[in-house]
Amino acid sequence: MKIAFIGLGNMGGGMAANLVKAGHEVQAFDLSADALAKAAENGCTTFTAVPDAVAGVDAVVTMLPNGGIVKAVYTADVIGKAPAGALFLDCSTIDLATTREVAALAVAAGYEMVDAPVSGGIAAANGGTLTFMVGGDEAAFEKARAVLDPMAKAVIHAGEIGAGQVAKMCNNMLLAIHMIGTCEALALAEKAGLDPQKFYEISSKSTGYCWSLNDYTPAPGIGAASPADNGYAGGFASALMLKDLRLAMGGAGTAGATVPLGEHATKIYEAFVEAGNGGKDFGAIFTTL
Repeated sequence: MKIAFIGLGNMGGGMAANLVKAGHEVQAFDLSADALAKAAENGCTTFTAVPDAVAGVDAVVTMLPNGGIVKAVYTADVIGKAPAGALFLDCSTIDLATTREVAALAVAAGYEMVDAPVSGGIAAANGGTLTFMVGGDEAAFEKARAVLDPMAKAVIHAGEIGAGQVAKMCNNMLLAIHMIGTCEALALAEKAGLDPQKFYEISSKSTGYCWSLNDYTPAPGIGAASPADNGYAGGFASALMLKDLRLAMGGAGTAGATVPLGEHATKIYEAFVEAGNGGKDFGAIFTTL
């Protein structure tokens, strides 16, 4: 397939490279010259304008920072510029209302579209082991699989358009709550006189088992290797976790859902980011305890 890939940041660069490895012809765009240069090294054909990148393609993949940018890119540079009948896949994590609005505009213009936010982080993006949670009708989902499979360990149809974003906001709210709880438990164990390594060995095999403890341990030198072992550099930035939590809080408000722990997690990450820690991995909450 000929695929346009718009947005070559920490996640998008690796994702586009995996599409090339799978044999697809990738036409790539980003505002960053460095990102374009790296994409070219990985086998992409690069462009300095979105309309040029989407010309003649079978599918367009976007990986962009927020809903405002997603809407602007699709309305100004993708819809009406990509070939009629092309498939659009937005892998950004954005608000539900914008997802549905952009999809409606795309469908009205004769395109098919899915929302396909991801879970897995930079390492999974580079390794082709992301989990995609996909919203869209069944026909569009089946077409999307051919694009998503080379970048994925799992591609799951969540439901109609927007369902992927709902799954993502709920997943990351749960992850934030798990991470804060994991950090609190590790800190409490140490302060109460238990070797934190022993606590890890016990809880990781008991009912305290969770991804934040077992696979992404937020305390340095304990358990699984993680950004904690590198001064909390890399990984999933706290500012991005805060963005996702705010999306979840907005979604909860719209849906009339009660999320007291989600609200508290949001306040904790707000304080952490506002203190100048937005670039640190979200597991660095451990350092506040």
